[in-house]
Amino acid sequence: MKFTCLASLGFALLLTVGLAAAQSSQPAAPPAAADAGAAAAQMALARQIVLHGSPQGAHACATCHGEQGQGRIKAAFPHLAGLPRGYLVRQLQHFDVLARDNPSMQAIAHKLTSTQIDALATYFSRQVPPPIMPPATPPPALGTELALQGRNAVPACVTCHGPGGRGLGGALSAAFPPIAGQPAVYIERQLKAWKQGQRPPGPDGLMGAIAKHLSVAEITAVSQYFAAQPTLVVASAPEVKP
Repeated sequence: MKFTCLASLGFALLLTVGLAAAQSSQPAAPPAAADAGAAAAQMALARQIVLHGSPQGAHACATCHGEQGQGRIKAAFPHLAGLPRGYLVRQLQHFDVLARDNPSMQAIAHKLTSTQIDALATYFSRQVPPPIMPPATPPPALGTELALQGRNAVPACVTCHGPGGRGLGGALSAAFPPIAGQPAVYIERQLKAWKQGQRPPGPDGLMGAIAKHLSVAEITAVSQYFAAQPTLVVASAPEVKP
């Protein structure tokens, strides 16, 4: 009887060890699959907030900026689609701590967690900017001059914001985002906010210093210039030879 019990105990022990070894030998989820799952969850979180707002009470982003961040030009709501992720995170953080003046955005940002802010920034950065059609009349010559050449204490805007205001990309994108195709009224308001110290002046206080050297007429002109620039450069079709 004692031998039988010991044998049964040994068998149970072997079975337990075998099961543990089998379980430990099961392949873990590939890192790529885990990353894909995390990315999908992040996008789902962002879309929930974009369409329906956050559980904490932040309003739905789509109300003003559109489901894909296309903005509303006539209402002067900027497009968020395609803006650098780091830039979007920084602006929401600025709104949250009241460093950037906009009561509506301050209230929204204050009701977002850091995880939600990161998800929204990632979501909008992956959207395609809205196409901007060239205006019927060219932008003011003064705006063109300031954007492309600058003057005295004001460097050419394209130095930091890239050709046509479409950004430089890379590590500088969070500090110097693309501004092409944003509503002229929106750009004008931001330059005036920098001029009046109502928005953080940016790296080395650059935007604050530049805005203070611009007259109201120059602000309006350069805003109209960048509002008229295409957000995307479409490659010309290859020539078809007979």
